[in-house]
Amino acid sequence: MALQRLEGRNPVVECLQRGHRRVHRIWVDRGAKPEPRLARIRELAESAGVPVEVTERRRLDRLADGRVHNGVIAEVDPVVLWTAKAIVDADLDEGRESLIVLADGLQYEHNLGAVLRSALGFGVTGLVIPTRRGAGLTSVVARVSMGAVEEVRIAREGMFPAIKALKRAGVRVVGADGAGQPLGEVDLRGPMALVLGEEGRGLSPKVAERCDTLVSIPLAGDLESLNVSVAAAVLLYDKRRQDGWFTP
Repeated sequence: MALQRLEGRNPVVECLQRGHRRVHRIWVDRGAKPEPRLARIRELAESAGVPVEVTERRRLDRLADGRVHNGVIAEVDPVVLWTAKAIVDADLDEGRESLIVLADGLQYEHNLGAVLRSALGFGVTGLVIPTRRGAGLTSVVARVSMGAVEEVRIAREGMFPAIKALKRAGVRVVGADGAGQPLGEVDLRGPMALVLGEEGRGLSPKVAERCDTLVSIPLAGDLESLNVSVAAAVLLYDKRRQDGWFTP
């Protein structure tokens, strides 16, 4: 099992606090000034028996491949991967209504991380990303997700098998597409999977034709589309509004 590296104070704190995967070791910049997050990392690491090594900044730069690490890197177990079917089965066992996001080949790590963050905030029960295309579960994705990569169940499988499995399980598949019905005219209640297309080109025709419904976000100012992570947040908010989450 290949270990992964988390880069940055917040991702390391989130991983230690949430406790879903093992942290093997932590490196901390020798010159880092004392501050609450560093103190929390040391406290959590000591409680979990995780060794903390103080080292030079240039070594951290090498370990992080030049990415932003803010003086802290951790070596951790990889994220446990699911299948779309397994996510739905777990939802049934827990008495939860499935709400799954399929991110079809997002190219930018910041977008995938932001989608994960919104997914956690709106109670998404699982995220599906392709096995080969698009961004993977990198340290950047973990940092931008603000802990969501630790909590949201994630599957890596082809979009077509995932959609087929979801439909068999009675989950309605809704694609985000500019040619879809305007948001506000689409009933989003009940078990649902939201399919997001790649930045720029959106949903591929073959994925769109496998969706039960297509939904669009009406926009002003001759704007063609929103950033995919922003669109995900808008659509998930309206889904939860229709579910009655925000009813006084």
